[in-house]
Amino acid sequence: MDEAHQLNIWEGYVDWKNKPAKRGLHGGMLAASFVLVVEILENLAFLANASNLVLYLSRFMHFTPSSSANIVTNFMGTAFLLALLGGFLADAFFTTYHIYLISAAVEFMGLLILTCQSHIHSLEPATCLKTNASTLCQEVNGQNAVILFAGLYLVALGVGGIKGSLPAHGVEQFDETTIQGRKQRSAFFNYFVFCLAFGALIAVTIVVWVEDNKGWKWGLGISTATILISIPIFLLGSPFYRSKVPAGSPITTMFKVLAAAIYNKSKPRTSSNAVIGTETSSSPRTETSNGEDTNTKEMGPSQNPREGLTFLNSALTKKPIHPMLQCTQQQVEDIKIVLRIIPIFMSTIMLNCCLAQLSTFSVQQAATMNTKIGSTIVPPASLPVFPVIFIMILAPVYNHIVAPFARKVTKTEMGITHLQRIGMGLLLSIIAMAVAALVEIKRKRVAAELGLTNSTKPLPITFLWVALQYLFLGSADLFTLAGMMEFFFNEAPLSMRSLATALSWASLAMGYYLSSVLVSIVNGITSAYRHTPWLFGSNLNHYHLERFYWLMCVLSGLNFLHYLFWASRYKYRSTWPMN
Repeated sequence: MDEAHQLNIWEGYVDWKNKPAKRGLHGGMLAASFVLVVEILENLAFLANASNLVLYLSRFMHFTPSSSANIVTNFMGTAFLLALLGGFLADAFFTTYHIYLISAAVEFMGLLILTCQSHIHSLEPATCLKTNASTLCQEVNGQNAVILFAGLYLVALGVGGIKGSLPAHGVEQFDETTIQGRKQRSAFFNYFVFCLAFGALIAVTIVVWVEDNKGWKWGLGISTATILISIPIFLLGSPFYRSKVPAGSPITTMFKVLAAAIYNKSKPRTSSNAVIGTETSSSPRTETSNGEDTNTKEMGPSQNPREGLTFLNSALTKKPIHPMLQCTQQQVEDIKIVLRIIPIFMSTIMLNCCLAQLSTFSVQQAATMNTKIGSTIVPPASLPVFPVIFIMILAPVYNHIVAPFARKVTKTEMGITHLQRIGMGLLLSIIAMAVAALVEIKRKRVAAELGLTNSTKPLPITFLWVALQYLFLGSADLFTLAGMMEFFFNEAPLSMRSLATALSWASLAMGYYLSSVLVSIVNGITSAYRHTPWLFGSNLNHYHLERFYWLMCVLSGLNFLHYLFWASRYKYRSTWPMN
């Protein structure tokens, strides 16, 4: 009876009441479907404001275009970087279930503060009418600025926690020891990106239209209500969820192994601190929920030889100088995996720096152009609708047509590898920046030819030209984000999978920060050689944005070569054969 009971339990997982999760009752596609619905609502609430925030800051809070762009990139960067905190807490101390609920409540508080500020005129700067593009208005300051940034960064904290826990919570619902479970897990990542896009579609169409035509207070109110609604919907799935039991801080383990390796390497070799030989078994191995290795014959993945980073083997000694520095072979191998992942992670930051332009300069470009399609005026912040629709079409096509075809051709479960998907995204980002530079040259030529350089009137050139760079970068985002999330989750040790999945969002964060740094560096260098910097002032027509985009194109090309260097040398932790 005990054995039958044990077979019915998901080892290492608990339900929402913190009791052992049961097979057949907890986990599976039904549980994951609640996560997908919640992601639509969560991303809607976040992007409804983020996509239009640069215009809100410049028009209502009276920041300059470059200041608005930097505030947005810093806000977005902080939100995504805090995903690491959410992932860390989910792995170490709490479950992904609890981290989501806490984070959603924090985001709701931040949105509520911003909504109240938009309703109360005394909390906004005085109204300022611009007579021409060079007119400067008084920026929001003092107490009102504190309220604005407190609301923004509470939202950032909540979004970070959600991004760091919700994807991992969805993926935890699948049994990776079966072919069906692994295929469902791969499909989940594709449909997670689909749901991101679906939420973004509603955000950049309906909600952005409301913000531009009915007022920001209504747009913020919709976002606040949406994130509030997402909480009970998430709770409806509670009886079906299974959550991984927190395994303690993976960061502590990393530092322990590194400290032990460095200390033992610096000491003369004796019989007491001799390095223990590492095992080299040819039989397939897989991790249990406790992080231990167990031999498997049918269900386990075939492991590649664990070569390289041999200096970490010094952490394995018979008698460590202190019990706290006692390391197991599994811990050492886990840290090797993490260190191998880092160069791939670093290579994706430049692509996300390019993506940062979609919510800053690209929106401002579109705002100076003719935004009519027929008789309909399209808000500039609705430009992302083009890549969003493309992603919503491409995600199911990839999952149901491209991936199965690739599996048949390659006779592997992955079909197209994660690193190949990431590489395709990086290549598309190079093309996108070249297109962006050419479009900006065309836009400025029209302004100069018609004498509208100093005018605030829309230029007689359709904003659909800007949509081209959105299309290429949107495609790059689909390939790279889904590839990154699945790559980091699959390759990471079991004890730090939430944290590893959050690396996808951390890459976005660093991309946004890098964008701000590049703008500052470019302005600093160009101001030293010219009277005015490339990206400064309140009139976008006086910017040299096309030169900035060419710089991004060159940097993206160099980054792609850097990526190829590491990707071509990377050995997957495990490769599942087709049965």
